[in-house]
Amino acid sequence: MKVFSDQEQQGQHNPSGFLVNGVMQPNPEKPERLERLLAGVAAGGHAVHAPTDHGLAPIAAVHTPAYLKFLSTVYERWARIPDATPEIFPNIHPDRRTASYPLSAVGQAGFHVTDMSCPIGAHTWEAARWSANCAVSATQAVLDRDNVAYALCRPPGHHCFSDLAGGFCYLNNSAIAAQYLRQTHDRVAIIDVDLHHGNGTQGIFYERNDVFTLSIHADPARFYPFFWGHAHEVGEGAGHGYNLNIPLLRGTGDDGFMKGLNEGLNVVRNFAPGAIVIALGLDAFEGDPFGGLAVSTPGFAKMARMLAALNLPTVIVQEGGYLCNELGTNLQSFLDGFEGRSA
Repeated sequence: MKVFSDQEQQGQHNPSGFLVNGVMQPNPEKPERLERLLAGVAAGGHAVHAPTDHGLAPIAAVHTPAYLKFLSTVYERWARIPDATPEIFPNIHPDRRTASYPLSAVGQAGFHVTDMSCPIGAHTWEAARWSANCAVSATQAVLDRDNVAYALCRPPGHHCFSDLAGGFCYLNNSAIAAQYLRQTHDRVAIIDVDLHHGNGTQGIFYERNDVFTLSIHADPARFYPFFWGHAHEVGEGAGHGYNLNIPLLRGTGDDGFMKGLNEGLNVVRNFAPGAIVIALGLDAFEGDPFGGLAVSTPGFAKMARMLAALNLPTVIVQEGGYLCNELGTNLQSFLDGFEGRSA
């Protein structure tokens, strides 16, 4: 399996903190995640390829021009503010997306960043851009007749809307990959197995019927992202019936997760996609610091075998999965399972 990662650019993004229950804590989306995931790739015997710079076009196919201008220029503008902090955190938000768009870097930060988990530092834009390039490069490999490719994307992406960062995510790599697949496939499905609902991905495709979005995740009634990911959210307009959420009770383990996945995959089969994107969150693991679900290390291999059984061109995009001893082993288990090997 081809693996794409850019250690230099992605590794420079090192956010300091995020707000949890009103308390600032160390940000878990750290460069060490990349190192541990790469260790899992190496243990599985997969070669790592440097991504190609595909320019802004694949990113701009998903994200708005104003948002991309903001991400690429705001840090330089912020740094000119007297006594500016080393990272950008929002401190004011509009009550609706149709509110007037401010000229101020402070106001724009509030407009484009939904929560306190996405500080923007000196290297954030380039790290996010190269993370997206990993997704596009893996997708191009699949379009070039590789059956499957893995994009080791850091920072992750599935909480990012077309013009709104959130949940450690700045560019929606899974959505970018799906849109890129649409060059040759009339219908594409995104299957999100992260602990948290892929709310940004849902939002991007919510009114479309060419990209089916499936997310299996911890019930958001009392869990991030709270406002999205409920079973009644099925799409709107042309997209009605093309979004499926399967929220699981907190603490659900292998059996319950695989039952939900099987239910979702049966719907995906009826959509008849030409290709799929797997938004791979390893934070559904029983030992992940977020502690929402309880999938085991062998469970990731079983999950992968179920997804591989779709027998479709597949782009695997890394989403969550945080620092624990088994992080790299869980990735190895998933990749080996997808290829029909034992980890």
